[in-house]
Parts: sequence; C-alpha cells; structure tokens
Amino acid sequence: MSGHVAVLGAGSWGTAFAKILADAGRDVTVWARRAPVAKVMRAQRRNPEYLPELLLPARVDATDDPAAAITGAELVVLAVPSQTLRGNLAEWAPHLHPDSTLVSLMKGIELGTTRRMSEVIVETAGVTPDRVVVVSGPNLAPEIAAEQPAATVVAGTDSRRAALVQSSIRTAYFRPYTNDDVIGCELGGAVKNVIALAYGIATSMGFGDNTRAMLMTRGLAETARLGVALGADPITFAGLAGMGDLVASCSSPLARNRTFGEHLGRGETLEQAQAATRQTAEGVKSCLAIRDLARAHGVEMPITEQIERICHEGMDPRLAVDALMSRTAKPESYE
Repeated sequence: MSGHVAVLGAGSWGTAFAKILADAGRDVTVWARRAPVAKVMRAQRRNPEYLPELLLPARVDATDDPAAAITGAELVVLAVPSQTLRGNLAEWAPHLHPDSTLVSLMKGIELGTTRRMSEVIVETAGVTPDRVVVVSGPNLAPEIAAEQPAATVVAGTDSRRAALVQSSIRTAYFRPYTNDDVIGCELGGAVKNVIALAYGIATSMGFGDNTRAMLMTRGLAETARLGVALGADPITFAGLAGMGDLVASCSSPLARNRTFGEHLGRGETLEQAQAATRQTAEGVKSCLAIRDLARAHGVEMPITEQIERICHEGMDPRLAVDALMSRTAKPESYE
C-alpha cells in the first residue's frame, strides 16, 4: 500500500479536501466522473465547474478511472452525493487495499434503508466499522479553498485511524479535532441540511432573526433527540459537528441547502429550485429518510416533518409555519 490518497468525487468539497490533503503533504488523486473535468484538472490544475478560481497544488492529480485512483491508496476519501454512494462503492470496492482507511465526507441518510453513510460503507465495501472515519463540521468549501481559518471533526471508532486522518489534513488554515462519536457526527451533518432548508424558506418568507434563531435551536434539539435515541453522545451536538455545522449551513449564502430553501420559500416548485441551484441539496432527499428513521425510533422531529411535506407533498410553507406554531407547548429540552 502506497502513501497516496484517493478522493472519489470532484465536487466543491471533494476538490477543496484534495487541496487540504496536498497542503498537509499528501499526494492526492481525485476521481472525476466525467473525463473532460479530469483532463482540465490535470492540465490546468483547476476544476472548471466547482471552485474554478482555486489553483490546485502540484501534489493533486486527477483521473476518470476509479481503479487508477484507488489502487494502493492508504486513504480513500468518499465525496459523492449520499444517495449515489452504494451504487458507486459496489463498483469501487474490489480495488480497495485490505487495510485502507475509508473516509466519509458525505452528509446524508440513505433513502429506503435509513442507513448512515458509514453503515452504507461497511455493508457495501464489506469492511469492518473500525476502518471507516467520518469528517464533519462547518466545512463551506469556497471559504476553505480560500484558506480562511476553519475546523472540523474527525470521528472514528479506531483512534489510530482517526489520528492518521487528522494528521493528513492538518494545515495552517484547517484544524481537525478527533472524536469517537460517529453516530452523533453523522446525524449532525445530515439533519442540519434539513434545518438549513427550513432556514432558507423562512428567510425568503421575510421572517426575522427571532424566527431564524428558533429554527436553529429547535432544529438542534430535534437532531439531539434522534441522536440520543440512536446512541449518540448529546455533547457532540454542542460542538463543531452539531451546532457549528448547523450555524454555518443556515447562516451562509454559500450553503446550498439554505439557498435551495430560499427558492422554495419564494413559492418555486422542487423542480424549479433544482434548476436554479444546479447542485445537490442533500436535505431534500435526506428529509424523507430522516423522517422514517425518527418514526422508527418514536422520536418527534416536527421541523423535519414539515420540510418533508413542503418538498415532497407540495405543502404551502405558510401552512407548515401554522402547523409548527400550533403544536402543544412542552418544556424546552432535547428529550
């Protein structure tokens, strides 16, 4: 096994993460789904569709051949849309080294199975859970690509592998912290996308800071409720992978779920919002899986329920607001 790193996915975060790895001293091969993208990345050291202003370090190479990227890689970073992971990984798994560490950058819950991404990796690649490490936090790719100070959480059950990933991505502008709460980190990253949709909707509807603060704090509460039911440490949700990621995704115009929600709040259909944003808003699909996961564990997630109705049942956002505000009052708690 060589010391190089494979990054499978050439979207915004995959591209920025390749830069981080290279700046930390690792040789990186990025797999791009389309050959023309890989060709331009090799020749010009730029990604023409995502982060076009970023000049990639010389240590970054690119290919459209997944086997060429994966073979011999010590770290295999998975940076594809969450709902495509299972199909892609089934094809890639035969090329994995028996002791490689698989790193998940994905923030979603799989439709149909309600599996977290690390669980999909374990099932599909046939690896043990200790080989999977999750990276989550307030990771807005354009800001990181511009080397603005940022931090993230590296979560894994094997402290050695988590430390390896931590050392492989630590730079002067990017600070990783380790954690063993994989469940909490993954849920924080997945549910915040749904809450960011709600935040974007509220913003377009003209609601002010009180409403938006309510959505963030109560959104965090329902995230923590689900996390505790699944065995997560509630403290995780107060950190970078919980509150940190939620604040960034809700408050930043760079966050695609917030932007998608703004289109919905203006009365656009799902199809119109998708055409306008032209990027994957993970919360749109994940809200279905998160709703199902919550129902299976008897957890109330009222914001998630209303976002699912807006996105997939055509509910008027104004009616969703009425439904949320008319709920029976309870003590403030994540329980």
